[in-house]
Amino acid sequence: MTSQVGVIGAGAWGTALAQMLASDGREVTLWAYEAEVVKAINETRRNPRYLPSAELHDTIRATGTLSDLAGIDTVLSVTPAQVLGNVLVQLAEQPRDLVLCSKGIEAGTGRLMNEVARHAAPGAQIAVLSGPTFAHEVAAGLPTAVTLACEGGRAQWERLSPVIARPTFRPYYSDDVTGAEIGGSIKNVLAIACGVVEGLGLGQNARAALIARGYAEMLRFGESLGAEAETLAGLCGLGDLVLTCSSTSSRNFSLGKALGEGASAAELMADRTTVAEGAHTAPVLAELAQKRSIAMPIVIAVNAILAGASPRRVVADLLARPLRAEAHSDQPDIA
Repeated sequence: MTSQVGVIGAGAWGTALAQMLASDGREVTLWAYEAEVVKAINETRRNPRYLPSAELHDTIRATGTLSDLAGIDTVLSVTPAQVLGNVLVQLAEQPRDLVLCSKGIEAGTGRLMNEVARHAAPGAQIAVLSGPTFAHEVAAGLPTAVTLACEGGRAQWERLSPVIARPTFRPYYSDDVTGAEIGGSIKNVLAIACGVVEGLGLGQNARAALIARGYAEMLRFGESLGAEAETLAGLCGLGDLVLTCSSTSSRNFSLGKALGEGASAAELMADRTTVAEGAHTAPVLAELAQKRSIAMPIVIAVNAILAGASPRRVVADLLARPLRAEAHSDQPDIA
């Protein structure tokens, strides 16, 4: 008998999703890269490395062997964005629903995760799960709502939603896979920016302005790739943006806060157990914005800070930009 659901990646978010999926007694196979994580989960019902707060359900079985997911019809992929392709090519190819839960853009290629997955797992039908989610809250069963964007439309939704939905975990349907991915990717970069504002002590007014202007950048970039503005105004865009720009529970916000307080990006990235995906997304996003002539000054600023520029100087340069109209739908070059 095979498990009904597989989860690839036993970081905090992957472990939390496995815990949520197992809350109704469903069997879940959870693949972890680290042998010690596999051992800890199976022997102690804990993942002390990534999610120490949760006592995991008995129906979660950890494994370090991807072939153990063979035959499972629904697999959630929660690996870091930059290794997604390398992991998925090792997964047994078969028709299945592959739900992408990683948020980012592939460095070097500029591909969204759904593009990476289609190449690495051509037999799968892709969906994207994204929204305002802190792993520890999902694992604790606190109320959460997300976007579930299905490339297979309503038919795929009808298969997936009963597998994923729980009393405190509520997915909302979308067919805009691109929009769902873009919202989740860009908010990570903007969360770093808001963390920098916090670290510099610039106040709540500045953070609110940054969220609003960052959301405008998200809309511009998303619409240039064909995303729907309505998607980006929803849970996977604005909702996720507000959450991750407002709390040190966000890895990206915490990274930005440390940068604002004077730490170096190189030291912070070398010393982090968990991945602040926005640090990997910022350079590729800045490059794509420049190639497409999309005004994204906040993204460019975050990229400069990650490359070693003084946060205080970068903020001063942002504030010194020429004054503009706030709404500029007929002037795409103005930010």
